[in-house]
Amino acid sequence: MPHELSDNDFEKIRRLVYEQCGINLHAGKKELVKARLGKRLREGNFRSFADYYRHVTTKEGIDELIVMIDSISTNLTMFFREDSHFLKLQEVVPVMISAVGDGRRGSKLRIWSAGCSTGEEPYTLAITLKEILGDSNCDFKILATDISTKVLKTAAAGIYSEDRVKKIPRLLLKKYFQIGQGRWEGSYRVKRELRDVVKFKRFNLMETLPSGKLFDIIFCRNVMIYFDKVTQSGLVNRFYDCLGEGGHFFVGHSESLTGLTHRFKYIEPSVYRK
Repeated sequence: MPHELSDNDFEKIRRLVYEQCGINLHAGKKELVKARLGKRLREGNFRSFADYYRHVTTKEGIDELIVMIDSISTNLTMFFREDSHFLKLQEVVPVMISAVGDGRRGSKLRIWSAGCSTGEEPYTLAITLKEILGDSNCDFKILATDISTKVLKTAAAGIYSEDRVKKIPRLLLKKYFQIGQGRWEGSYRVKRELRDVVKFKRFNLMETLPSGKLFDIIFCRNVMIYFDKVTQSGLVNRFYDCLGEGGHFFVGHSESLTGLTHRFKYIEPSVYRK
């Protein structure tokens, strides 16, 4: 029999999720929480949502707390999603590379895919950079982070079904993916040359971001829509602090920095520069 989620228990879980990772679960998300966590209650033999909440707020429940966040996080993504951003990189990256000569940059690029989900975004970034840079000796690396250990495991493996790669142009698919044979037929694996430039790591965006001008480009797309304005403002300004001068910040097409206190320069919808 399904466990009932009282308004009081939902409010406790909602506050805990907000405190842990900034996700703002409004009242309309109650049924989603009930459905996604109900499975965890059954598998863990918890008597109620109150019992489950007590467990995840103890030292012994830290592993289950991570699983809880995994279960609630939404991880919709695809290769070349919002592809205008990758076209914009064809304009942005050569300018960054040309800045090497004036001493502002070394011959390297550092990119952060924040909220990378199952890896389609950072691998798309890697493909795009490979195509732009060609035989250039520019050293580029991509840090890909997410709060969900489950999606990071999928991302690190780099294996995708045929329906997941359908937006990738055929020539690029052949160039950057191994096509599965035998029992792997219908699967596509990212080639090592891409996997070698992407580092996957679990990271909670509510934690302290690394200090210093570490990145040239930050993608944080379709993540902040789950945060309230206060959390968004704090996060955007922390992103600003770890971007190098002239660095670019990309958000989702449905997102905007309008209404937030920030120091970025607006370039075009969903694209900003330091």
